[in-house]
Amino acid sequence: MRVVLAGFNVDLDALKEHRKGKVLLTPEAISAAYARISRSPKSIGELRKNARHEVARARASNQKIIFEMGHHSVAEHAVFNFDIVGISRRAVEEFERFRLCSYTEKSQRYVTLAGDHVVPEELKNKKLRSEYEKVIHQQNDCYKILFDKIKSHNLARLPRLEKNSQNRRLLENLAKEDARYILSLATQAQVGATINARNLELMIRRFASHHLAEIRELGRQLFESVKQVAPSIILFYEANDYDRWSYEELLDHTAGIDVADRSRQRREIQLVDHTRDGDNRILAALLFSVSGGNYLACLRAVRAMSRRKKLDLFKKACARVELYDVLLREFEYADLSFSVIVSAGAFGQLKRHRMASIVWSDYDPALGLTIPQSVRAVGEEKRFMRVVDITEQFYGTLEKALPRVGNYILTNAHRRRVLMKINLRELYHISRLREDPTAQWDIRNIAHKMSVLANKVFPITTMLLGGKSDYPEIYRRLYGQYPRVKEVPLP
Repeated sequence: MRVVLAGFNVDLDALKEHRKGKVLLTPEAISAAYARISRSPKSIGELRKNARHEVARARASNQKIIFEMGHHSVAEHAVFNFDIVGISRRAVEEFERFRLCSYTEKSQRYVTLAGDHVVPEELKNKKLRSEYEKVIHQQNDCYKILFDKIKSHNLARLPRLEKNSQNRRLLENLAKEDARYILSLATQAQVGATINARNLELMIRRFASHHLAEIRELGRQLFESVKQVAPSIILFYEANDYDRWSYEELLDHTAGIDVADRSRQRREIQLVDHTRDGDNRILAALLFSVSGGNYLACLRAVRAMSRRKKLDLFKKACARVELYDVLLREFEYADLSFSVIVSAGAFGQLKRHRMASIVWSDYDPALGLTIPQSVRAVGEEKRFMRVVDITEQFYGTLEKALPRVGNYILTNAHRRRVLMKINLRELYHISRLREDPTAQWDIRNIAHKMSVLANKVFPITTMLLGGKSDYPEIYRRLYGQYPRVKEVPLP
């Protein structure tokens, strides 16, 4: 694992003066200057000048404002960029838990993988480590076979596309995204991340308390990379009992509660809760925004409307929406909670929707597998399942010896339970992106089922849900004409 501080924000004037050897470059100067805006009569320009020329005072000011006065928001003005190299996909899931950070990850869908993987530090037992490596190698060998066979199958099935290099690359990428379902969560990844100091401090503190050594090491390296550059705004970074023990104690406390799933047919996606009267509440919020009336009066007025008038109100609010537009904020006033059984492959994409509330449990082989249809199409399901059986046998051995370390060896085909709460505005974003034909099939299926379930409880305000490519036709069905897409001028 390697963490590199790739960049951080600095005062532009400080950058000019630094070339002349006059000032120290640090994001703390911006934080300190902006922190003083609320209490100083000086201009912002003067505050920035003072901060960059008096770094020691700026740091002392930051510590006082953050630690003594509790104004952590000033730390958000300091922003860092990191190269994160050689961490496992398992670690990436923990890294990308933090919703107010930005991540770009090496994709297993577009990059042919060479078998690089992480060996957890917990695997000090030589026999366990040897068996772990053996299983990983079998998974990687299967990946190569699947990739070659699915690629050949795709090219043979669509020979016309082979002549065009872009189309050929598309077919190869489809083979990569399906072959990766046999790869483990130990597979190495790399991530580019942009994080402000407030969220970085939270991340480092949480990681210091984590039960996995790899996550603790990631937190340590993040802290080491910034502590000299910005010592005044990363203050609460040590392990603590709250982060370390809360879930452990909850597990012990609830050990006797029966939560067995006794349903005859396991449903992979369930709408487990939603805002009652959601259509009316969204429409009432729209009326509230423009009428100046009391919200409850607006809600009464909407409830008294005919369905035709409600539909007209919705259509008026969305008449100018293009496929790239975000719906009005009033669409956040209705929530949906989904219980989802999702593969590790699809979860890697689902977790990226950071404005949702997402909690999850560990991967569980008892939840079954998500096997790409292409694996069956090329006659490799038996090979796939042989490797899965070997994987699950070793998983049981590993979990018994080292609880929670076993997840490293499970594959992208293995599943976990996810509880996801989103508002309708966010579902529109997910639908546009993930229901599109360009989206990966696993996450596309999940997004479509979410939209179908949402439409059953919010039949009016969900009428424009759908992928980007389908949006013009969806719009035409509702409005009787295609949207007037404006051309975006090139710079």
